Amino acid sequence: MNERLVNAFCEMVKIDSESGNEERFIAYIKEQLERELDAACTIDAHGNLVARVPALNSDGEAVFLAAHGDTVKPGIGIEPVVVDGVVRSKGDTILGADDKAGLAAIIEAVRTAARRPVVDIVVTCGEEIGLVGAKNLDMSLLTAKQGFIVDSDDPATIILGGPTHASLDIEITGRAAHAAMPDAGISAIRVAAHAITRFEEGKLDAETVANVGIIEGGMIRNGVPETVTIKAECRSLSDEKCRAQAEKMKRSFEEAAAEVNATANVDLRYEYSASMVDESKPIVALGKKAIAKAGREPGTQVILGGTDALVLSGRGVDAVVLGYGGKAAHSTDEHIEISELEKVTEILRNIVELAADGG
Repeated sequence: MNERLVNAFCEMVKIDSESGNEERFIAYIKEQLERELDAACTIDAHGNLVARVPALNSDGEAVFLAAHGDTVKPGIGIEPVVVDGVVRSKGDTILGADDKAGLAAIIEAVRTAARRPVVDIVVTCGEEIGLVGAKNLDMSLLTAKQGFIVDSDDPATIILGGPTHASLDIEITGRAAHAAMPDAGISAIRVAAHAITRFEEGKLDAETVANVGIIEGGMIRNGVPETVTIKAECRSLSDEKCRAQAEKMKRSFEEAAAEVNATANVDLRYEYSASMVDESKPIVALGKKAIAKAGREPGTQVILGGTDALVLSGRGVDAVVLGYGGKAAHSTDEHIEISELEKVTEILRNIVELAADGG
């Protein structure tokens, strides 16, 4: 067992860093990278860390390795335990392997590589609340124009891209009245119900999904509810399909409200746009070679979830995702096998050394 790797990971998860509270954790990583890897570190205006690690026995093309520093809730006071080769929390919190296992593996891989090109280690903020760190990352700090986000489950699968994602925040305003005199009111809940029946939800086709996730409204049992708020979304690997579905959802709320003299204010936002790194790109070949060298069968995939790689690919670099090996992310059953954490580290070390040799 690589005790240094496991200990480093366990120390990381003990530092609270729920989304919006990453500053202390990122300062901890900055100090570690400066001390152990002689990295030139910068924290940008949004709080993201970019650490430039100098080359070692190589003049190969620079590569970046990235992970996010924030965790989901409940992530305060994490106490990791190691039992039978598995790291998990005591059970009252998440573990935080998502994504601190990825970061621990990155640091150990760079530290132990026999040779390396310039490596940019990037730690983003606010990934779990909308990829906001990647959206605001100061790209001028990056030396590398290609790299890997270590933030998925399977270390052998390279995620090439993802969807366009639309978010809708809707507020419907009707008219309040006593429930005994319903004709005097306009039920905002009923308007919402009528609107939702006008568009499909769930899996619309092989590359498109839509969902209404939150409905809140009404104050008392015996009152016609005046206001309702709804949060909905849709995603598609086709930008055109996502935009068409989002507009259909928006119209459904507006038209259902107008028909009964209610109002619907719809805030429609596109969080990011569909993109995919072509499988013929050198970064994909590098990842496949590194995975195969570690004894795994490499594969590729496109997903409907958002990733920092999706955002960064839209900002001028080639970014793909590798897994960190954890299971049950975003739950108190989150855990990671030490053997998988070591395998991820091996793959990343292969990436660094292969990049040092020219790919």
